[in-house]
Amino acid sequence: MDLDVVAARLGVPVEEVERVHRLAGDRPSAPLPARADAPALLDRLAVRPDDAAEIMAGWPDHDSPEWTPELRWLLDRSTALVRADLGGHEWLSPGPELPRDRGPAWRHLYVYAYLALVDMVRGYHREHGIADGVTWATLADLGRNLAIDRRMHGEGWPVMQSWLTLHTRGSLFELGRLQHERAGTAIGLHVPDAGPMSPEAVDASLDEAREFFPRHFPDEHRTTFSCGSWLLDPQLRDYLPEDSNIIRFQRRFELLPYVPADGPDADVEVRRFAFRTLSTPLDQLPRRTVLQRAIIDHLAAGGHWHWRHGRFPL
Repeated sequence: MDLDVVAARLGVPVEEVERVHRLAGDRPSAPLPARADAPALLDRLAVRPDDAAEIMAGWPDHDSPEWTPELRWLLDRSTALVRADLGGHEWLSPGPELPRDRGPAWRHLYVYAYLALVDMVRGYHREHGIADGVTWATLADLGRNLAIDRRMHGEGWPVMQSWLTLHTRGSLFELGRLQHERAGTAIGLHVPDAGPMSPEAVDASLDEAREFFPRHFPDEHRTTFSCGSWLLDPQLRDYLPEDSNIIRFQRRFELLPYVPADGPDADVEVRRFAFRTLSTPLDQLPRRTVLQRAIIDHLAAGGHWHWRHGRFPL
């Protein structure tokens, strides 16, 4: 494939296509599940019926006119790119952000890559003795993120397509209330959109992780839990009650010194998490919860939220 032609026909910068080509090389890809098996798999991955219908409508059948040679090349090579980093835990983009308004194939190309990698990561989990329940709970984050993206009218996916490569590389596991990432000598903590974050639920998840990682990855030595999030911004203490779940979560951590621009834009991330919109004007956002009111009032007063990093011993 001529990479300049591929980039032009996909409507993306040639540098991003060259990156996919460089990282994937001639490494093997992975096959999609059979179309007949896809509905049951999507259901197992907690994909809602409306999202599942779109995914099936854009399925990469061999005779589909929507699937141009360039799209098929990108699906194959992005899948190979992620597969080549099995076990890796760095942030990994599977490919360029596509113009998703051009149809289901364009909108869900990286979902098809995810589906192609499910069998591979399930095998990786089995090799490490991980129970099927943990595997499916982890991989079902696909459905959760598709639902969030639909709620955000397509504004959520560019971040999510990279986030979900952690799941298909065997780097992240959902253990109760929290998601736990293999992150060097630390277990990285992530908080999915899955209801209240009570101290009891967090304690149970941490205890499960303390047993999970030594059992399934005995050659990897970890000493701390770590987290990078706007949830750790001490400014929240000016707005939230001391007994709020967020403040009690914060108290677990020793904060590292603040480094500007170390992490995502927290003003963007609080909007993504608390309101599920990035484009709604500040004065039109809902004020239903204490957290929503805190975020809006702080930004309206000219303040900014900060992405903070913290840790505590395992």
